[in-house]
Amino acid sequence: MTATDAAQIAAERRRFDRWTVVTAVAGALAFALVFALAYRALRETGGSNSYALLAHAYLHGRFFSPSCFDSDCAVFMDRIYVIFPPVPALVAAPLVAVFGPNASGFVVISTLLCAVTGWSWWSIAGRLGLTTEARAWATLAFVFGTPAIYVALRGDAVWFFAQAVALTLVSLSILAALDRRIALAGALIGLAFLSRQMALFLAPFLFALSRPKGAKLIAFDRATIADALRLGLPVLAAIGIYCLYNWVRFGAPLETGYQYIAFYPNEADRNFITWRILDIGLFSKDYLVFNVAHMFLQGFHMEFGGKYMTDIVKMDQMGTSLLAASPFVLYLLYARADAKLLVGLLVAAMVCGITLFYHSNGFSQHNVQRYALDWLPALYVLLLAGAFTGDPAKVAERLKPFKLLTTYAIALNVAAFGVVAITKGA
Repeated sequence: MTATDAAQIAAERRRFDRWTVVTAVAGALAFALVFALAYRALRETGGSNSYALLAHAYLHGRFFSPSCFDSDCAVFMDRIYVIFPPVPALVAAPLVAVFGPNASGFVVISTLLCAVTGWSWWSIAGRLGLTTEARAWATLAFVFGTPAIYVALRGDAVWFFAQAVALTLVSLSILAALDRRIALAGALIGLAFLSRQMALFLAPFLFALSRPKGAKLIAFDRATIADALRLGLPVLAAIGIYCLYNWVRFGAPLETGYQYIAFYPNEADRNFITWRILDIGLFSKDYLVFNVAHMFLQGFHMEFGGKYMTDIVKMDQMGTSLLAASPFVLYLLYARADAKLLVGLLVAAMVCGITLFYHSNGFSQHNVQRYALDWLPALYVLLLAGAFTGDPAKVAERLKPFKLLTTYAIALNVAAFGVVAITKGA
């Protein structure tokens, strides 16, 4: 063996050790978040997730509740309504049936949902043809480096629990579409829509994913029409159920109850969200700059105070932008330029575009933009297929900076949760 050969072997070993350290750090950070989930599950006291009240109402044959655990309830015809979509309440119903409307255990459920979401993305990555190492990092990034872990951590509140349920159903629907289990994909996205309404817009992307290799995206032959019906009929059924649900509650199929939530809190308890709805409306161009800044520009923001501005006061409750908190999403630049990318981009632009004019950007949240979960799964599939399939040498090179960006993203989630814990949720 020559000196040159020995030097090359030594260099390879150093590189191996370096990436082993990165892997160990990422694993340790992910474990810290798993520990945080267990901690929050053990500390949950109940009486905070209004889906428990809605589940309790269902179990007693009604749609209204005698009270509400948060400010996002509506008063209509002298009755209090938890206005959010119904499926998460059905998920919680067994827990509430046993322990009552003040039941704890929602973080346990959201943790289990997060595990199913992780399994789904491990399986999706496998269907796309990723190597075992790339699949592991792809799953690690999605579960611990995006808002997915955050909605699991805060599953004891109604907004985050709904998003945790919807994300799991969306992830499973993507897997079903890749397996060409089209009717199942339609049923799952329909249930996701009945958990979080924006999931409805993912249906065209699921159809694009389900197309056989080499088949046209748009065609009018019998097989394509049959596929469209298998996907579309469960979605239409879900829409029908939601319209009926709205009619029974508020007397109109398209009335969701959101316009009534600002009148529920007493004036002294109203926050900027309440005042936005009352004075500006649910949707307005006035929200655009604020929402764009927080979705795409805002950095990780800890607020300091005290005489010397050295005391940690709290995390910015408006959250960190997706690009700052989960920078690995920039790997979307490797996505293949095909019809699936076009559909995915259009779907993401539609969903994101609507929420940019919405009165809330997901408040309250720390380090993440949880509304990104409404469209991020579509783009993440395209990211994985483009960046981590094909030439093994290129995949190996691309995976290295992806590991670093993923580790950084997980570290930010750990740091944010640490600040929230230190400041007792301020």
